[in-house]
Amino acid sequence: MSGRPAPAVPAIFCRDCLADIDDQSAAAGRCRRCGSPRLIAADAGLTIAHVDCDAFYAAIEKRDRPDLVDKPVIVGGGGRRGVVATCCYVARTFGVRSAMPTGRALRLCPQAIVLPPDMAKYARVSRDIRERMQKLTPLVEPLSIDEAFLDLTGCEGVNGAPAALALARFAREVEREIGVTVSVGLSYCKFLAKLASDLDKPRGFSVIGRAEARAVLAPMSVGRLWGVGKVAEARLGRLGLTTIGDLQALDEKTAAARLGDDGRRLWRLAQGIDARRVTPDREAKSVSSETTFEIDVADRDELTRTLLSHCDRVAARLRKSGLAAGAVTLKLRTPDFRLHSRSRSGLDSTQMAPRLFAVARALLEAEPVGQAYRLIGVAAGDLAPAAEADGADLLEGDRSREKAREAAIATLRDRFGAAAVQRGLSYRPGGGRPR
Repeated sequence: MSGRPAPAVPAIFCRDCLADIDDQSAAAGRCRRCGSPRLIAADAGLTIAHVDCDAFYAAIEKRDRPDLVDKPVIVGGGGRRGVVATCCYVARTFGVRSAMPTGRALRLCPQAIVLPPDMAKYARVSRDIRERMQKLTPLVEPLSIDEAFLDLTGCEGVNGAPAALALARFAREVEREIGVTVSVGLSYCKFLAKLASDLDKPRGFSVIGRAEARAVLAPMSVGRLWGVGKVAEARLGRLGLTTIGDLQALDEKTAAARLGDDGRRLWRLAQGIDARRVTPDREAKSVSSETTFEIDVADRDELTRTLLSHCDRVAARLRKSGLAAGAVTLKLRTPDFRLHSRSRSGLDSTQMAPRLFAVARALLEAEPVGQAYRLIGVAAGDLAPAAEADGADLLEGDRSREKAREAAIATLRDRFGAAAVQRGLSYRPGGGRPR
């Protein structure tokens, strides 16, 4: 005897009613209890999951406005230079995609309804979903507002079920109680879990086990490998490597020799090897806000007003996140799409918009007068806990009055809206606050 444990026999259950599936139902391909064809088979040893909300922003808008359920919905910026943040699956049937210019999206789907994003609302829903994830396992690694990795290793006792069944319960609960759907990928490593979550969207649940991993990967484009974008995919294609199977056919040394430093990593991913752990302590590296103008702007006063507006937004996001910033970055994009970033670090930690603005304005004033920009933004970096923010300073003295003023402004805006209080510099008669 080899001493190795026998391979785990996949447990089969119904994704919709969560009933166990017997051999007869499995052969028929449908649940005997509810008739659903959505059957899941997963080895107990598969515990790494990727959960991705389906068309998240659009799904929340449709949840809150039932009249939009069957209509194509785009969430994003309007105007000539607006960009699609996300779109529903109805809009996607017309060829609309995220990051597409809104104007082009509307040419493809003229009947689409364009809604401005409500990030505060989306963040609340995200937190609700995240809390439900953390009931399954403490090992939750957020990737963005609408997706995360989970490691459910050793959580069978707490959840009263193996990982696959616990995740199916979670997905059903989110759909019924929060009103949005998620797609789940389950595997033995992060790369395959994330790949699996994209195989059957929306409301998907895909499983990739160890035994079938290489066969599942082989026919896929090398562009499906983690970190391979369009440029890298084209470069691999010129080398005769168009599918993941082409990479699998090489040995590791040959892949490293032909592809350079990244060759070994890509070869390992092609074999289904990914040793990265799910790390729950991912922290935001920056908090930012930016605007793409309808028309290129060269007027320094207009740029300055817009910059102040963004500093206000960043300060509000820092407060809500319980963070303070020790660095400020000014982001500018010229009409030829060149990006210019200017930063200053080593600052006393702050949550206050005027202090962020003082630094950002100085960075802007160092730029050439008369230069036009299509985008301006500001980012707060070197983040620290809010408790470290805005203490007494040897030069500026006690900041308590300034802090109290900023807190009062924040309270009024939270209660009556962002336009309730405008700073003198940002006020434009008849124009409101800058976008």
